[in-house]
Amino acid sequence: MSKRLRVLLSLLSFTAALWAGCARSQSGAAGDDDPSLATAADTWYFRGTANAWVATAMTASGTTTFTTCQTFSGVADPRFKIDHFGNWAEAYPAQDYRVANGTYQITFDSVSKAVSAQAVASCQAAPDTWYFRGTANAWAATAMTASGGGVFATCQVFAGVANPRFKIDHRGDWTEAYPAQDYTVANGTYQITFNASSKAITAQAVASCSGTTDSWYFRGTANAWATTAMTPVTGTSRHSLIVQFVKQDPAPRFKIDHRGDWTEAYPAQDVTVTDCTEYEIVFDATSKAVTTTARAAITTGACATTPPPPPPPPPTGADFREETIYFVITTRFYDGDPANNYYNRDRIKTGDPQWRGDFKGLIAKLDYIKDLGFTAIWVTPPVENRSGLDYHGYHAYDWTKVDPRLESTGATYRDFIAAAHAKGIKVIQDVVINHSSQYGIRNKVWIDHLPIKYFRPAGGAPINNGPYQGNLGDYKQSFREDNDNPLAPAWFRARQTSDAAGTTPLLDPKTGATVPSPGYDANRFFGIDAAGLNSQWYHLDGFMAGGDWESPVPLQRKHLAGDAIDLATENQAVRDYLNAAIRSYLDMGVDAIRLDTLKHMERSDVLSYVNNWKAHKPGLFVFGENLVKGTGFGSEIASDNASAVIRPWWYTRLTNNPANPQGGGYSGLSVLDFSLFSTFRDNVRNGNFGGVGGVLGMDWVYGDPTQLVTFLQNHDVGPDNDFKYRFGAETWKAAITYNLLWTIRGIPCLYYGEEIEFMKGAPQDIDGPSMTIDQTGRAYFGGHLEAATIATTQSHPLYRHLQRLNQIRRAVPALQKAPMSNVSEQGNGISFVRDHNGGESYAVVGLAAGFGRGFTVGGVRNGTYRDAVTGNVITVNNGSISFNVAANSAGIYVLGGPGKIGTDGVYLR
Repeated sequence: MSKRLRVLLSLLSFTAALWAGCARSQSGAAGDDDPSLATAADTWYFRGTANAWVATAMTASGTTTFTTCQTFSGVADPRFKIDHFGNWAEAYPAQDYRVANGTYQITFDSVSKAVSAQAVASCQAAPDTWYFRGTANAWAATAMTASGGGVFATCQVFAGVANPRFKIDHRGDWTEAYPAQDYTVANGTYQITFNASSKAITAQAVASCSGTTDSWYFRGTANAWATTAMTPVTGTSRHSLIVQFVKQDPAPRFKIDHRGDWTEAYPAQDVTVTDCTEYEIVFDATSKAVTTTARAAITTGACATTPPPPPPPPPTGADFREETIYFVITTRFYDGDPANNYYNRDRIKTGDPQWRGDFKGLIAKLDYIKDLGFTAIWVTPPVENRSGLDYHGYHAYDWTKVDPRLESTGATYRDFIAAAHAKGIKVIQDVVINHSSQYGIRNKVWIDHLPIKYFRPAGGAPINNGPYQGNLGDYKQSFREDNDNPLAPAWFRARQTSDAAGTTPLLDPKTGATVPSPGYDANRFFGIDAAGLNSQWYHLDGFMAGGDWESPVPLQRKHLAGDAIDLATENQAVRDYLNAAIRSYLDMGVDAIRLDTLKHMERSDVLSYVNNWKAHKPGLFVFGENLVKGTGFGSEIASDNASAVIRPWWYTRLTNNPANPQGGGYSGLSVLDFSLFSTFRDNVRNGNFGGVGGVLGMDWVYGDPTQLVTFLQNHDVGPDNDFKYRFGAETWKAAITYNLLWTIRGIPCLYYGEEIEFMKGAPQDIDGPSMTIDQTGRAYFGGHLEAATIATTQSHPLYRHLQRLNQIRRAVPALQKAPMSNVSEQGNGISFVRDHNGGESYAVVGLAAGFGRGFTVGGVRNGTYRDAVTGNVITVNNGSISFNVAANSAGIYVLGGPGKIGTDGVYLR
């Protein structure tokens, strides 16, 4: 947990700001039944003050994009909506979109429902221009002819060169050109078309450039709904094509598209055909008739009658890389027992106690987590806590006891672990050893305070703070005191069981002042004297400030905050106490440990604890949190502002040289992959994979990169400009991130609610003086798990997407345990190979972002590959495999694999 931003929050912030989330629904239609494509029949209308709110049809300018140009003038409140059917049955946005008077180019996306309005000088826009440049014209710039719908065409003759090829250049200046690699052809004459929206290019061989015919395209399941030009039949208005349907989709079908942009396609309903059959398809451009003639049955490849081999044996459970992790803040997940609910004394929102979820709630929803496909649950620290806002569990007071606010009769922590194991789910316990609460450790060490019930605000105004009436002492304790440390001095212990109202005068032995006294030094109730701590248990170096966060010594010896007091973890008394406590939880059945605030402890000190736990429970998996916002490889080996000795990789190695990671082997401690996470604000948030390859190329610095724990977001951070918010970009961008995390090296981890974009765009933690946690990414999730809502939750596209990714990863050992090789990042695509145990399990993966694309991966093993996503079968004889992947989907070609796993969804298809 990040403590850097935590400060001693004002205890009298009684007002709460209201917040309402905006849920975005998604819809779309296409002739191919793919909701990511808009069909010619789909119509959207502009309605606003610019046209007196009548319905004006918008122009389809791409697969999902509609545009119109409108002039607003002469009204006091210019505004508009986008209406689907022109009858107000479905219109966006929920509130009118307001503009200033003027002229605007308005764009609407029918999938994301995003609306934008760009001010323009007039509605008479200059036409777009694209240029042909290649060996046919000595790479000069030849303007292409606009043929409608954003499609441009040219006819070119290639002759007399050894490598005929070309590119399409936007402005004739090479600043934007497609494709990334030159488009190669044979010598000859070609009618070339380019779709400015999808960037699709076709080159159709023709007899000559005189009198070229109109272009019609086949689009269907056989070519992943891409555009394949049909061949004109000389002297007729017909076009033909030979197509093989070989189990690319469970329902083989197609359409014929004029210009390749879905503005005109036939017939109205998809033409369905028989799978595993080769057809001659003929389209008459005059009558619009489509005929199909079966030519031959296909019995090879995916259509072979020999069944695929059986799936590999189920995971053994002995290797934690086989798991995927679902991370919950226990108190915010599901409320199984309202009787143990509890309000912290800060940031109260009536009706939403901070301590709300519990182990009874987790037990009740184990089937939900199992249905989603996760095999391990990471729970926040369950030990007894003390702080003004300790619902998350990171202010330990007694490591030997489970916090009673989490347990119920028949639903203790031990009961939860047993119930999880009965479902085949492992338990990861979050452990904090770097610091204790501000009250010390029960029965071990006392930190000087005055009883909180004697605190009075300046002026002595009455305290009316939710259930805290009269004073801020613990409202659930008979004598209103939450500090029950038996090591307290006699004067304090006397008030633990007396004077609930906190009105009997108490002499402060440190200052001689008498309390309660309005405005008396708040630090005597809530703060600590860093110099007066017990040095056997605590460091005495003061509090973190300024440059301490990037300097090893202060980072590892100073206190994080007033309620996070830095333990002297190198001292034997601390070691003995903490190790004994953690071993007791391992004995309960805890399967793995997540270690908090890793960089705040020196590596050899940390490893002394980890090794103690592993000696007690051989095979224990431990991973730590070393939060870094950036690549975080250390100034000795990369551009960084701090030494590698406080960076994540250092803790995974035994080297003594921060400039030489390979100078020592694997330490046995893994880490959360903050380096990869830090790239997400610049790549997947923008719809691409740019920069991922560079981070993966640094895997050599880690002791074992296959054991890294990967994530898109967690309770502290998200991939935005300042790493502060829950992921707020379009749904498909989350989907491509999960495609990446579930197929690259490492163990993927999901933060609760990501599966339905819960609290999308909200700050992960409290941000502001009056915010309450219901307005943050830590809001209560249980409302989505009730009987009346859970069906909606489980039908969310991301829920289904993650469910299938878990199914695929669980079935392919290479995706769980293998290192990566052949990594090739191409902006909107990335491909790589996962080879486990010398081919024992072997997969070639290609991921597409934004739009469909092809991949060719060389240097692979020969044999028969089956795609876990589509079921497509490819036999490799020359060490090279080529395949196509649909937009925002994945190709996961497994050597000797079982074929298609799971059911197609919006993204994996």
